[in-house]
Amino acid sequence: MSGEMSSDGYGDGTRVVRSGSTPPIPGMPLHHGPVFAATFHLGDAEPGADGADVYARYDNPTLRDFEFSLGGLDGGRSLAFASGMAAMTAAFYSVVSTGQRLLIPADGYFTGRLLADAHLRRFGVQMASVATADVEQRLRAGDFPGARLILVETPSNPGLDVCDIAAVAELAHRQGALLAVDNTTATPLGQRPLALGADMVLASDTKALSGHSDLLMGHVSVRDDELLARIKGWRNHTGAVPGPFETWLAHRSIGTLDLRLARQAENAAALADLLAGAPQVTNVRWPWRTDDPSYPLASRQMLRPMGVVSASFPSADAVRRLLAGSELLTAATSFGGLHTTVDRRAQFGGDSVAEGFVRISCGCEDTIDLVRDVTSALRAVVGG
Repeated sequence: MSGEMSSDGYGDGTRVVRSGSTPPIPGMPLHHGPVFAATFHLGDAEPGADGADVYARYDNPTLRDFEFSLGGLDGGRSLAFASGMAAMTAAFYSVVSTGQRLLIPADGYFTGRLLADAHLRRFGVQMASVATADVEQRLRAGDFPGARLILVETPSNPGLDVCDIAAVAELAHRQGALLAVDNTTATPLGQRPLALGADMVLASDTKALSGHSDLLMGHVSVRDDELLARIKGWRNHTGAVPGPFETWLAHRSIGTLDLRLARQAENAAALADLLAGAPQVTNVRWPWRTDDPSYPLASRQMLRPMGVVSASFPSADAVRRLLAGSELLTAATSFGGLHTTVDRRAQFGGDSVAEGFVRISCGCEDTIDLVRDVTSALRAVVGG
């Protein structure tokens, strides 16, 4: 069983290093290895007697330790999933029924919209979408009556708009809806939606939380026991459970989250300033820039900046020249890893963005090296 540790008085670095840790045992590693067993020896006892594990799909020590850690960071109780989309699927199917309405961000992760449109509609669920920056105003206007679940992603991916979680939660509850917040970009250290009134927080831990671009993982956190039981039932019955090795790797990675986020945010601040001063780049977005439209709300609602920047180049070819002129920028989708990556979102066809729009995920390289490299790469864009 995970060791209890009060979060009172501890900073983020201490919390991520120690949360979910098992009590130290002499002669054993501080972070125990993963438990790979699918079945557990029962002896003559009834299955589950005295809390004994029976089958890894339902429960196992590696999963419990990881979920304990996530719950402490999110301020609730957490369930881990095999991917961020598995977590989102569980949130949808556990809450919304035939004839009910789901409200989803028009500018959030596009596969969430595909899931709702291609599959939930087949079961009679009504879907509506709204831009992140407009959701509060549209709810106040009563534009989405009868919504059962409202999902927001803030900051949104890839445009980095922000909405007021506390205000949207109040409006959702006033009309009898639940609010789920996709917290992938902010991470639990950057934003705590449950404390702001959300009913669920979900995330793709594939990205910044695990942070090494080498595994798939997701989670959902809640405070309500009945909601937790429904989501856990969905996960256990559908088998959307992460493997023990991936779970162990993700838990191990959480220990450096504070350090990684600090360097990524430092790099994001420097790159956002550099790109904003480049004549060939427009619409630079980073919610912690004082001139960003999201800054007033982000600086009040979020606990710390994150490492994702978005910007627009004149064309897809300009992005290719940028990458060709750089030694430190890597063309890759996803975000939140140790390496600085550039994702030209239009190539996937799911987002309403221009051909030259990019999402830049700042990694953990030295800031001075990254700025020098991108400065040189920007000259290649002009030269082309």
